[in-house]
Amino acid sequence: MPKAFVGRAQLSTEVESYVREQILTGEFPAGSRVRAENLAEDLGVSPTPVREALQALRGQGFLSLEPRKGFRVLALSDQDIDDVFLAQAFLAGQLARRAATNLSDDQLDNLTQMHDEIDQAAALRDSETVQDLNDSFHRIINKSAGSPKLRLLLSNTLFYVPSRFFATNHQYPSSDHRREVLSALRRRDPDAAEQSMSHLISHSGHLLREFLGNRGIEDAS
Repeated sequence: MPKAFVGRAQLSTEVESYVREQILTGEFPAGSRVRAENLAEDLGVSPTPVREALQALRGQGFLSLEPRKGFRVLALSDQDIDDVFLAQAFLAGQLARRAATNLSDDQLDNLTQMHDEIDQAAALRDSETVQDLNDSFHRIINKSAGSPKLRLLLSNTLFYVPSRFFATNHQYPSSDHRREVLSALRRRDPDAAEQSMSHLISHSGHLLREFLGNRGIEDAS
């Protein structure tokens, strides 16, 4: 049982996140069955929050429910991944467009330093640091947009990406595309910021598709 579950509030949400990650990393492969009672026993929790979590994942398209057979893991198709990153690239692009005129000079300096540190960590194959810095880089931009509903919509697309994607697959976000984002933000150019951010996110989508395909999680049909 993962210790993170012990004594935690919102247990259903915790179980949901755990199962989603197991699916996205191939630990629960496409076509496999997930039984609430068995999972509850494995995790050391009661079946009720597990059933709630599995129903939530069914609503998100990760599981199907078959009468008298329980839940089955669904495959992610190429089209699924393309659609997720189409939405993510659009939303992140809109946030970057708005951030271009909102970011302070100090924030831009901080983003530039993060960019350099990401490249340094990538050169050292320090995947955990790349992940942490990349998350912070995007968080600063997204918060600076001043558009909380767009940020919420963007967060929903992240359900379909492993939570520690760059740390997990040891591939890294595009330095060139990130540099283009920074250049556009420095110029206070909303159009260029939107376009360059969309390109950066789309590149990450290509990395995810490759990762999922290599792990046998994708279904090309």
